[in-house]
Amino acid sequence: MPANPSRTPVERRFRAYGQELAGLQWPGEGEPVLALHGWLDNAASFQPLAEPLGHPLVALDFAGHGHSEHRPRHQATHYVDHVRDVLAVADQLGWDRFVLVGHSMGAGVACLFAATFPERVSRLVLIEGLGPPATAADEVVPNLRKAIDQMQALPDKRKPVYADPEQAVAARLPALGGLEESSARLLCERGLEQVDGGWTWRTDARLRITSSLRLTDDQVKGFVERITAPTLLVLGNEGLGGDGRFDHRIEWLRDVRVTRLPGRHHLHMDDPLPVAAAIKAFLG
Repeated sequence: MPANPSRTPVERRFRAYGQELAGLQWPGEGEPVLALHGWLDNAASFQPLAEPLGHPLVALDFAGHGHSEHRPRHQATHYVDHVRDVLAVADQLGWDRFVLVGHSMGAGVACLFAATFPERVSRLVLIEGLGPPATAADEVVPNLRKAIDQMQALPDKRKPVYADPEQAVAARLPALGGLEESSARLLCERGLEQVDGGWTWRTDARLRITSSLRLTDDQVKGFVERITAPTLLVLGNEGLGGDGRFDHRIEWLRDVRVTRLPGRHHLHMDDPLPVAAAIKAFLG
């Protein structure tokens, strides 16, 4: 079936704290949706969902991902910095209030944003994620040491170079339980750049370094308990939520609907129609 030209995304550019962020925007009807992708993914991860959802939707490339600029070389990268970037993008879109959708890492950022700026989020949709990853209090010191050791070793590391994009697609397929070839191809189309000798990832190499400082589970609870927006949590039965890792956090939400669907971690890409139907029913 040919693509609907009225739903073809356009490239967007935003300025946030001295750097340029990129995104994709789809037209539609109804309340606007701001979508946040997972770790090492990019804005194209929401392309399969945008068409059946039908709302005006902007998917952001986080800093260091997709077509967005990397953080300055002298600046450490921190998870919480994405929150201020989301605010900057929403302000530049002129959206005072909107639906916030996040997948995996994006779901963690979405939780932090919805807690910190509750007046901006009308409804919150979390796909395969609930809050950011946490570190036990007795692990924060060795975690910081590991992160700094990795930072010092980074100049000696090189990104893989693939002879052609098909090799990159094959390398992407097993990620986080696996994803469909069509989904991997979408991510690679936006996530690769041509270099001498072939193709490599656009992503900032620092994204693979251990986070120097993570929240403890109690701190995550402090954020999640402050979320006031009605929340939909979509979990794949073969994804991260299939092992019950988020169950104790579900109790922290004030107003939550949990939908469990067949699928893996990227179920919103691999089989978007059931996910779109669940979101539309929630927003309806």
